[in-house]
Amino acid sequence: MQRTQAFLIAIILACLGLLGFALYLQIVLDMLPCPLCVLQRYAFTLIALACLICLLAPKFKRPAMSLSLLASLSGGGAAGYQLWVISQPLTSCGTDPISGPLNSFFMAKLFPLMFKANGLCETPYDPILGLSIPAWACLWFVVFAIASIFFLVHKPKQQSIFANKF
Repeated sequence: MQRTQAFLIAIILACLGLLGFALYLQIVLDMLPCPLCVLQRYAFTLIALACLICLLAPKFKRPAMSLSLLASLSGGGAAGYQLWVISQPLTSCGTDPISGPLNSFFMAKLFPLMFKANGLCETPYDPILGLSIPAWACLWFVVFAIASIFFLVHKPKQQSIFANKF
């Protein structure tokens, strides 16, 4: 297996792991997802799908990695905004205006456990390993954005029969 394929699989598994951890926090620890959390879940899903497309159809590498970069930047923006909302005690993310359209998407109706927003963005939850949940999400989005940029600019080396002889 090539390193590129291994990295793509690692990104897919990381995104699925993060989505699984989000479900664990929601179901087991009763942490309801806010609209910004749901937007971040969509972004992680898009990153995983883009990497899967790149893995299964390498000729679509550039559009897939462009989608991954866009999803990483969008998710990072949502996570950054959520960090700002949490740091401002008198502000709210606007649960009512954002929740309605977000909960009417077909994915929210198809898989409401994952994509239905029914929490408040300003709800302070205990940090995990010293960072808040949106801070961890922002960190992961930065990692995925860097990986997407790397895949966009990286050109695979041509194999040559004389590669080891000179």
